[in-house]
Amino acid sequence: MSTKVHEVIKLLSAAFRKKYDDYKGLYLFGAYLDGQEHEDEDIEIVALFDAQDKEKRSGIWPIVGKIETDLEVSIDLYPYTEEEFKNDKDLYDEVINEGIFYNPLGITKRM
Repeated sequence: MSTKVHEVIKLLSAAFRKKYDDYKGLYLFGAYLDGQEHEDEDIEIVALFDAQDKEKRSGIWPIVGKIETDLEVSIDLYPYTEEEFKNDKDLYDEVINEGIFYNPLGITKRM
């Protein structure tokens, strides 16, 4: 996996874990699954939480923005509850079939 993607996952997981007790983990999907750098592609991530509300959504974006600025990357983040995620059928199918899940500590079982 690219070093920047690994760092993004580590930083997002740490920040979400610290700020949100209901953070369940995240999925990496899209172009960066091949482990290569892609200058013109966003790092696509689904973040899962037990609950979703306006306050949480507004708190997530400054975290994402700081990481984007610090690492000079572009992140396309989809914050969802598990139910909302399953209801977004097209995205759900793509992510479940091809994505990599990282637990709240930013660790995956896939090597």
